[in-house]
Amino acid sequence: MFQSCQKKVALCLSFIAVSLPITLVQATTPVDGLALASSQVVENLFPNDFPDQSQSGERLFPMRDCQGLKLEEATIDQLQQWMRAEKLTTQQLVACYIQRIDQTDGYVRSILELNPDYTQIARQLDDLRKAGNILGPLHGIPFLVKENIASKDRMETTAGSHVLEGSIVPRDSFVVSRLRAAGALLMGKATLSEWADMRSNNYSEGYSPRGGQARSAYNLTVNPGGSSSGSAIAVAANIVSFSLGTETDGSVINPAERNAIVGIKPTVGLTSRAGVIPESIHLDTVGTFGRTVRDATYALDAIYGVDSRDNYTSGQVGKTPQKGYAPFLSNKDALKGATFGLPWESFWTQADPAQQAQLVELLDLIESAGATIVNNTELPNYETIVSPTGWNWDYGTTRGFPNESEYTVVKVDFYNNIKAYLGELTNTDIKSLEDIVQYNIDNLGSEGGLPAIHPAFGSGQDGFLASLETKGIMDETYYQALAFTQKSTREDGLDAALNFNGKKLDGLLVPPDVGPSYQISAQAGKSLSSPTPIRSHREVCLTEFNLICLFVEGYPVITIPAGVNKVSGMPYGLAILNTAWSEGTLIKWASAIEDLQLTSETPYKRTLPQWLGYRRRNIPIINA
Repeated sequence: MFQSCQKKVALCLSFIAVSLPITLVQATTPVDGLALASSQVVENLFPNDFPDQSQSGERLFPMRDCQGLKLEEATIDQLQQWMRAEKLTTQQLVACYIQRIDQTDGYVRSILELNPDYTQIARQLDDLRKAGNILGPLHGIPFLVKENIASKDRMETTAGSHVLEGSIVPRDSFVVSRLRAAGALLMGKATLSEWADMRSNNYSEGYSPRGGQARSAYNLTVNPGGSSSGSAIAVAANIVSFSLGTETDGSVINPAERNAIVGIKPTVGLTSRAGVIPESIHLDTVGTFGRTVRDATYALDAIYGVDSRDNYTSGQVGKTPQKGYAPFLSNKDALKGATFGLPWESFWTQADPAQQAQLVELLDLIESAGATIVNNTELPNYETIVSPTGWNWDYGTTRGFPNESEYTVVKVDFYNNIKAYLGELTNTDIKSLEDIVQYNIDNLGSEGGLPAIHPAFGSGQDGFLASLETKGIMDETYYQALAFTQKSTREDGLDAALNFNGKKLDGLLVPPDVGPSYQISAQAGKSLSSPTPIRSHREVCLTEFNLICLFVEGYPVITIPAGVNKVSGMPYGLAILNTAWSEGTLIKWASAIEDLQLTSETPYKRTLPQWLGYRRRNIPIINA
């Protein structure tokens, strides 16, 4: 190449001028090579290119202004206002976000892949705006999706695994198609815990072979939350305004609360799973992330709806608002007269005392705004379904009752659901879970298919092996476990707690850093009647991720930022639980509490990342 360039200088300069964003002189003009080289030297790399080690906290990675506008923490409404005023275009906006990625993502690794066509799409969206064709509040707004959500473009969909590289999906996922139609710009795919945490039971949260270790910008050494790790990290670090994640058992709420952002986990069936690499048809749902309730709600409005490729979505007919969920957004005045329940023994006792104290101060603030909070609104069966020793989604089996275990359901579902998904892919010879397991063994160094080989996968692929052992057979134990986990967390769980002494509460307030609180919501998926009465599996959830249990029910949850752990520097949230199809109610109360936070002097609200441990690269991450 270089020898041919010496012979054909004019041709090479012409080629470079087209390929690179650098203005070059004509080949017929003498070229001052030293001046050209000097023009490409950057002397001042602080504060927006390299972190200045003499600084700390948010000053380590300050965000550049964008076209003279303060992009850091800008809301979607602010971005739209600037674009309407012609102060900003989508092309300029995405270029500023790319600068932010260059500045920060080598540290947090929230992006697995950028859309190679983002500049062309941005130009197309700007042209539509100039012509007066604005498709809604998300028009021209860049976003990311978790990399297990399919897009029919030049990006991969692999769940973070090398085994599916090069495979071709048949179509856009329903949710990506809806966001494109709303004018949003798919900027790329976010990192995740490989296979959405299904492959292993002892693993480094946020790690995948393709994406590496995703790290929270609050503390890069500790668990960033998952499995939708990169989706949450990117929003928290101001890399994008909103993103999508998926949840089976806590994978939206947990990373949202651990990155000081809003997470909405919808009722199973509100958002289509078509085109999403599955884990369990009974538990999976697609949720949204934003730095504000409004931003996360705009995203939800764009993606929910009935989809013929996911029959669970037919359950929403007649149960969703005609004008979407944005009209439910409120302010602190809405809290006057509201009544919330506090299931203290069920969940709150599992929070550490320092977190309890901070959250109770926030509860006092909510009461001062006119709300009533009723303590001890317990799940009647919490002593049976909340594990006393930490999160364990196979707790039923641990107690000798596999027919009461959430994991019994998930293992069978995954075997069948992944086979159906793989059957639609082309350009791959991977067609079954057996193929995936063998690939991980054949590529031990990168995939860690056996225990104690890879630092991110201490137990190898024991989750896959457990699923493989079931062969997807839906036997009596499976159906009993499905019926039990749903009934014990729905009518005998959340619904009972929401009807306190005959009064319908407006929601249950819980600390989502306690896993069982959302784990129980997860399990309320699709109703079935149990052939025989059985005891509860809910003992499954009781550690830092206990609230994940609530999500297993299929019921919706929303979390908002509520404080920071003074030791680890990691955020935590305050979550609101309610019954199926109650997203509008959750959005109403969450936005009211958020407004109260933002208009008061409370420190218990969203704060900027502090970048603790930004030079560390430990794998596995620390569970703190």
